[in-house]
Amino acid sequence: MVDQIAIVSLGCIAIWLSQDPRPQWQRWACVFGLAGQPFWIFAAWSVQQWGVLALSMVYAIAWGRGFWVHWIVRKST
Repeated sequence: MVDQIAIVSLGCIAIWLSQDPRPQWQRWACVFGLAGQPFWIFAAWSVQQWGVLALSMVYAIAWGRGFWVHWIVRKST
């Protein structure tokens, strides 16, 4: 039950922030998206949903890319 609450809340926050017009808020989407991935992976593993598990890995890579771009790499402005 906790995993499903985390999936819904973190996923909704990540999606909402990804569409925010303010870049300083958009950059937080990947943080919430990444925070939700362990719950997705655990839930998929627990019920042996291998397709969902594979998709969770793809999402984790995509959110990780966002984290890299928005938090690690310095932008030249």
